[in-house]
Amino acid sequence: MSETAVADRTSVGELTRRPRRRNSGQRLTRLLHSWLSMATMLVVLFFAVTGLLLHHQEWTFGIDPATTQTSGELPSGSIVDGVPNYLDISEYLRTSQGVSGSVSDYGTSGTTGRIAYTGPGYAASATFDVNTGSFTMTTTRYGLVSYFYDLHRGSNTSGVWGWVIDVAAVGLALIALTGVVLQLMIRKKRTTALVLLGGGVVAGVGLMFLA
Repeated sequence: MSETAVADRTSVGELTRRPRRRNSGQRLTRLLHSWLSMATMLVVLFFAVTGLLLHHQEWTFGIDPATTQTSGELPSGSIVDGVPNYLDISEYLRTSQGVSGSVSDYGTSGTTGRIAYTGPGYAASATFDVNTGSFTMTTTRYGLVSYFYDLHRGSNTSGVWGWVIDVAAVGLALIALTGVVLQLMIRKKRTTALVLLGGGVVAGVGLMFLA
């Protein structure tokens, strides 16, 4: 076989291999983009809708905060020599008064003790007399819309929901990046994609300065 024929065969082999590599990378990027889009669709939709609600907080849909107040006596042993055992008091309030959320504040001022709780769309506080053990409990439920506000902002939520927000943020970033890469890998659409990308960046930066 002549050297020319060998060189031609080598060139043909390289040409047939390169598209395969490019197509493989494009296929992988497309799959990643599709899988991420489907996996995070509900989360993306949630943050889109709650972001709109958060921007229009006057949209209450007729749901007003509901406040209730109860009173009672703390169990014996929860206050010893005027010193409250806040762990015992908190457990008692959770059991007897149905308190939820996490403790946001507690302390004693003079003869009055206090303990407060917060959660998504929820707030509760109790004040009590360290001498008599009598307490007053105030609970406010702000409604479903406020609940969604707090979830969107990550306010008064658990560590698990914090992880959900982090995962959603990473997922959205990867969806955006893989979408850009997909457009740039298509030669016929590359110029249009770059023009739109540049226009979007300029418009976004401009709107940030106008905010």
